[in-house]
Amino acid sequence: MVAVAAILGGIVLTTYAADNGQENSNGFAEWINGRMMPGTCGWSRGWGRNGFIEVSEEYEENVINIAESDDDVRGLLTDGYSVTGVRPVIKFSVDADGDVVTKATSAIVMLEKDTTSYASVWVDLEEGKVTEIVILTRTVIEKP
Repeated sequence: MVAVAAILGGIVLTTYAADNGQENSNGFAEWINGRMMPGTCGWSRGWGRNGFIEVSEEYEENVINIAESDDDVRGLLTDGYSVTGVRPVIKFSVDADGDVVTKATSAIVMLEKDTTSYASVWVDLEEGKVTEIVILTRTVIEKP
């Protein structure tokens, strides 16, 4: 069940990246966005490249540098994947007084190859390392 959730989460995140300023001719992202994207969490269409959160160039560079330092990510980039976006993962904490503190403790680097293969690279900013890579490939066989 955890694997299925991870795969579906990866599909949603990758198609979100594909539908935010990136070219996508396969229609898959539009289907996912129209049917499965949660509109209540700020990942709706038309909210800009990073949803409702602005991400600085320095933040993106830092996340990408950490991702590129990983051997598996370098292998994906060598294999033809390219970075299509960086999505911050925001942690909200509430202290004893009820004050809310937010911090981007991790991020997801979105990779794409030929509009049929996608990878989500989970980066832990506090540890400075990649913690997970989810790769999804879609194969279409057209028959006359």
